[in-house]
Amino acid sequence: MAIARFPSIVLDCADPRPVADFYGALLGWDVEASAEWADVKSPDGQQCLSFQPVADYRAPRWPGQDLPQQMHLDVMVEDLDEAEAAVVQLGATKHDHQPGTTFRVFLDPAGHPFCTCVS
Repeated sequence: MAIARFPSIVLDCADPRPVADFYGALLGWDVEASAEWADVKSPDGQQCLSFQPVADYRAPRWPGQDLPQQMHLDVMVEDLDEAEAAVVQLGATKHDHQPGTTFRVFLDPAGHPFCTCVS
C-alpha cells in the first residue's frame, strides 16, 4: 500500500519563476509561482516539479564534478531535432558535450542539465 500519491522533485535555483515557466512551457503543464517557490503541475495534478530559491546558487558544471549535477531530468520526445529547436526557443542551451546519439543534453535557464530522449 502506497503512503503517498506522487513525489514532487524540487530543484534549487536563483529565481524560481523563469525556470518554472521554462518547464511549464516544455511540458504543457500549469505554473503556480511566488517569489519563494514555484510548482509546475501536470493537468491531472499527479506529477509536479518544484523550484526553490537558494542564496548564492551556482549551476552544476556538467560533465565535470566541480559542481556536481546530483540529478537530472530525462524528457521523452519523438524527434530529437524538433525537440532541440523547441527547447532552445524556450530558453534552454544545448551543451557542448553530447555523449550519445539517442539523447541530447541541454541546460535549463538556471543551468540544470536535462536530456531529451527518443521515446
